[in-house]
Amino acid sequence: MTVLVPVGADELLTADATSCDLIRQLFEAIGMEAWNTQASKDEGDDAVAVSKDPVFNGECIIQAKRYSKLVGVESVQALAGVVEHKRAAKGILITTSWFGRASHDFARQHGRLQLIEGPELKYLIKEHLGKDVIPGPVPPKRRPSR
Repeated sequence: MTVLVPVGADELLTADATSCDLIRQLFEAIGMEAWNTQASKDEGDDAVAVSKDPVFNGECIIQAKRYSKLVGVESVQALAGVVEHKRAAKGILITTSWFGRASHDFARQHGRLQLIEGPELKYLIKEHLGKDVIPGPVPPKRRPSR
């Protein structure tokens, strides 16, 4: 798992990659039961969370990407495959950077995928864990959709 572990206001891109707890802690703080998967042979999921909410009711596959550049649509498509294979209720792809338009379009069309980019990740960590972090680079300005 590519792990995002802040201490104080650490930069997530250079954080210690040996601890696998931050993403799990975040989802537990949100109110889900969560656990990390093994670093190897994890079949494409870095963490799994199960909602205690009877409306959501299901398993959530979580992948984390510590990137300093655009996360390509291939990563989103791969998560979709894992979500389908495991019959999960939802898939969440988290990055310290950002996703392109094709990734957002694919996730929206799939309907069970959520993308969390650096600024939102920073907000969630601050809101639920009380930690200040620097997520990574700022994405280039996007051209308006046609």
